[in-house]
Amino acid sequence: MFRSTAPFVLALLSTTAAIAQEAPAPAPAPALSAAQANAAINAELPADQAAFKSHVMFLASDQMRGRDAGSPEYDIAAQYVASQFYEAGLRPAGDEGSYLQKVPLLSYKPADKGSFALSRKGGAPEALVFGQDFVPAANPAKTDYSVSAPVVFVGYGIVGLGRDDYKGADVKGKIVAFFGGAPSAFPSEERAHFSSPATKAEIAMKKGAVGYITLESPRAGRGSYPFAMIAGSYDRPRVTWAHADGTGYIPTPTAPGLGMLSQAGAAKLFAGAKTPWADVAKLAQDDAAVFKPVQLPATLSVALKTETTPITSYNVAGILPGSDPRAGQEVVVLSAHLDHVGVGKPDAKGDTIYNGAMDNAVGIASLIEEARRFKASGKAPRRSILFLAVTAEEKGLVGSDYFAHNPTVPKGNMVADVNLDMPIITYKFEDVTPFGAAHSTLGEMVQKAAAEIGVGVGADPRPDEAFFVRSDHYRFVQQGIPSVFLWPGEKGPGKAATDAFLSGNYHKPSDQVVQTPPIDWESGVRFVDVNYRIARQIADADQKPMWKKGDFFGTTFGGPMEK
Repeated sequence: MFRSTAPFVLALLSTTAAIAQEAPAPAPAPALSAAQANAAINAELPADQAAFKSHVMFLASDQMRGRDAGSPEYDIAAQYVASQFYEAGLRPAGDEGSYLQKVPLLSYKPADKGSFALSRKGGAPEALVFGQDFVPAANPAKTDYSVSAPVVFVGYGIVGLGRDDYKGADVKGKIVAFFGGAPSAFPSEERAHFSSPATKAEIAMKKGAVGYITLESPRAGRGSYPFAMIAGSYDRPRVTWAHADGTGYIPTPTAPGLGMLSQAGAAKLFAGAKTPWADVAKLAQDDAAVFKPVQLPATLSVALKTETTPITSYNVAGILPGSDPRAGQEVVVLSAHLDHVGVGKPDAKGDTIYNGAMDNAVGIASLIEEARRFKASGKAPRRSILFLAVTAEEKGLVGSDYFAHNPTVPKGNMVADVNLDMPIITYKFEDVTPFGAAHSTLGEMVQKAAAEIGVGVGADPRPDEAFFVRSDHYRFVQQGIPSVFLWPGEKGPGKAATDAFLSGNYHKPSDQVVQTPPIDWESGVRFVDVNYRIARQIADADQKPMWKKGDFFGTTFGGPMEK
């Protein structure tokens, strides 16, 4: 599961962050012997639980080596899912009559340290120092890129929710400089949206800017990393998808990210400005600060070189055609990511394989078993249902983003997405948490489905994580499609179990078929059941899902909205 961190880190590194540890790690359990482990794996289960577990056993086996996107093992996992879709009676919905959609991934990183220089009227250019004043970004859209323009400071770079950091400023043809993040007074999901470098870049592009730089915040904490740490990882590869001509996709090609300035670099940028850097830095200590745009007296010249490496991976898509002559043209998407993080740093036992059982073999198993339930029901849904296993979620929701821009079904026909990402099933859940359900009429469907299996619906127990904007369904939201992302809830034993997984197994080699606490396969089947009921309701309802009247995400991205 992908989680975003400090916005400027995302802008430069696109790394996958660690979950905030909300509880101490549980005491280590006694190591299982090989015989005990095999007994745990081979314990007899009812047929539905055994079927569910069998998928996880295969996908999270050591032989799959963590299913890193683009690896041979990921390709085997994709073929496995395709075979299961075939067995479940789904029709191919990939490329050229197959279940696979080729995803042209592109790994990219700075080819060198780049150059940043400041010029002021009547003065000689001042070269900034790599690692002290600046770190460069990479631009997969133009591997040899340069720009020279005046700079305007625009606070957080936000326009929305009653805030306009550009008010009174003309940034056309200029570079904008802003802090990462967003005020904590914003609602959590909207704050995450505006904290995203992509959102800030889109605003800058619409205002006519030709690029943006992120400034190191003078405030400590809030998930930000020391500038020296960022500089040490500046050339870490990140991933996007490629256009047909091989160039990398970035959301704002005319206003790309250029890099980051440290506080020392920002002080040089502000030298001679009407508003000194010291005043801006002092004001930035206040989370609720409102900044006035500042036209800086320097021209910034940036030169960047980017190294790219193409990687081929695959989404897996199968469709169950709808039975209704008209509604059957509409498509309900059920999504889950197939990749995990591969092979990496060894744990205390020397294990280097990040098996990804819960994250997200359990989600893929749920997707497959939901398809089987539709087949077993003997009743075709009124709307078509697309079952979609995506690649490169762990790289930053890249596979789902590629599908959202290059769907294998007509984009306008997709009416909803229900996402399955890392459901934690180590306990008997008493409620479910539907992230994002309050934004659309999908919320009522979740309520009904939960009631049918005898569980409640809980509010978001971790609002500061803003999970609604941090998994594959959000790529559909960005296309104006109402979406929801369901987890077993935190009522009763749920919070302790969730804390234990996040602190003990999340993105660690210990996320295996046999783990502590153990996976509860009965809860996996119950999770499939509630999601099947949600999908069935969406598919058979008279009215397609709609955004709630005036909802922020519906207003921002479009799509059908209640009147």
